[in-house]
This record gives sequence, structure tokens and C-alpha cells, in this order.
Amino acid sequence: MTRVFSGIQPTGHLTLGNYLGAMRRWAEADQHRADSLFCVVDLHALTMDHDPARVRRLSRQTTTLLLAAGLDPEVCTVFLQSHVDEHTRLSYLLECVATDGEMRRMIQYKEKAAKERDRGGSVRLSLLTYPVLMAADILAYGTDEVPVGEDQAQHVELARDVAVRFNQRYGHTFVVPKTTLPQVAARVMNLQDPTRKMGKSDDSGAGVVYLLDEPDVVRKKVLRAVTDSGREVVYDRAERPGVANLLDILAACTDGNPESLADVYDSYGSLKRDTAEAVVEVLRPVQARHRELCADPVYVEGVLRDGAEKARALARPTVDTAYRAIGLLPPVAEPSLSAAR
Repeated sequence: MTRVFSGIQPTGHLTLGNYLGAMRRWAEADQHRADSLFCVVDLHALTMDHDPARVRRLSRQTTTLLLAAGLDPEVCTVFLQSHVDEHTRLSYLLECVATDGEMRRMIQYKEKAAKERDRGGSVRLSLLTYPVLMAADILAYGTDEVPVGEDQAQHVELARDVAVRFNQRYGHTFVVPKTTLPQVAARVMNLQDPTRKMGKSDDSGAGVVYLLDEPDVVRKKVLRAVTDSGREVVYDRAERPGVANLLDILAACTDGNPESLADVYDSYGSLKRDTAEAVVEVLRPVQARHRELCADPVYVEGVLRDGAEKARALARPTVDTAYRAIGLLPPVAEPSLSAAR
């Protein structure tokens, strides 16, 4: 059976972009068609300056929202990255295979490092090397497919390159994964700046619809979305990114086609109103299920405990094989009582 792995960082409150671009697909398709693992990659949240209490709080909230979005722990594996030691065990081995040049070519490293320097901060080494940890996340499980957005595709390519290089040098150890990109709403853009992705770490919430936003807040944000010059509703990402973003969101919420939906509307106002209501309706069941799960924290803790146990059992054989292949001695077992006598 095909194995799928994907992760999400607890670096901010989850957004409509996270849901339409990834989470809904995981729940509706990926968990049912494959042996799927979905990981809250909390170690990645440590690569930038952070509040420890906030990371813990967002790790729990992210897990709860994944379950609220429809991930079923009876069908797939949901767990926290830091609960499975094999991720960090394998990461160091892959650092011994990856190169400095590969790390410094990563677009997200360049962007985040520049932003950190601009604000007068220092760039953590983990920001440079975290794509290797992401490769370990993927390769530890014999992953066949990694469903990600376009902004993460470069990291999956690195995982492929590192897997091939390790296999060539030390013997076949890893499955070489491939990227799968969603067909619609792969990137939901910021409502106030439709040239930027709707990110959960955005400093300003005006252009970001969060999954736990109240309906009236959602409506207000969508109705205030930036549009484009002119009055005609046309789907054109390059020339009219604001309108195209609204059409993409509406299409994703209603299972429609953005080009066809453009022909339905003769004004920006009506498009915004319908998009706002479509978003409210899409989020309604997620928010209701989230409230139920928050009232039962023991259940969520049990999901994380069982998920980590399953993930550990899957990853350990591959990681142990990688340790032997690269030249490390296995641990020496304690002598049994009968042998000691």
C-alpha cells in the first residue's frame, strides 16, 4: 500500500489556506487511499525565536484541529514529531550526506534568514539545517508520496536527492519519495496582499482567515479583501490576483471551477459576499468538532500517545538499518542472567 507522510508546523494558528490547501485533502482522500502519517512537526517550530509555552499550546491546538478536520486515528497515524526519537536520530546521519551548498540554496532559508537579520536577530543554525530534519521526517517511514504546497516542493526534492545519494554510497536503505501537489487552491493567498501566501505566521491578521475565526470575523475579512482595478470579474492570476484569489477560495469551498465561476458574477461585491458565506459554511463543522474535542482532552492525549507508538514502530527498523549502513556499530546488548552465571 502506498505510504503518505505530511507534516504541519505549530508556528501559528491554522488558516483557511492550511485547510483548503492541505488538511481537507488529507482527511477526504489521502488517509483513505494510503497508509498515511500526519505529523505536527514541533521541532521545526524551534528554528526561530519562540515562546516555549506558545509552542506547546499551538502543538495541542494543531493536533486538535487536524482531528476536527476529519483525520481519523483509526484510519491514519497522527502524532507529534518530538515524541518519536527516530526523527532526530536520522537527521544527523542525513546531515553527513547533505551539503552546505544544498542547504544555502533553500528558498525558505534565504527568505527567513533575511527577515531575521532585518529585525536585528541572529540566524539559528537549525534554520539552515531544518530541511535535513524534514528529509528525515519523510525518509524514516519509507514514504512514497508527500502531499505539500508548492512552497515546500523544494524540500521534498532535497529529500529525494539525499535518499538517492545515501542509497548509492551505503546500499539501498530509503524509498525515494515523490511530491504530490493539490489541483485546486494549492496556495490560498493573503486577502490584503494577494501576491503573498495566507500564512499562519503572518504578523497581521487582517488578510488571514483563521480556522477558529468567528463567522462575523470571517465575513468582515473577506468583504474587506483587496481586489483589482476595473469592474469586470475575470480569473487572471497574473493581472488580477485579488479577484483570482477570491475565485480560487470560492471554487475550493464549493467544489467549483474558478474560471467558470468568474462568468457568474458581474460585480466584486456579490463575489465577496458569496465567498464569505462559502467560507463560513466550510468552517462551521470543523469549529463544532473542535469544540467537542477541546472538551475531551484525554481523548486527544490518547491519540498522540498511540500515534507516537505506531510511528516509532514504523520508523525504527529503517533508521536502525541506516545506522548500520553508514558504518555505526549497533548497541551492545546487556548480558542475560543465564549467560552471566
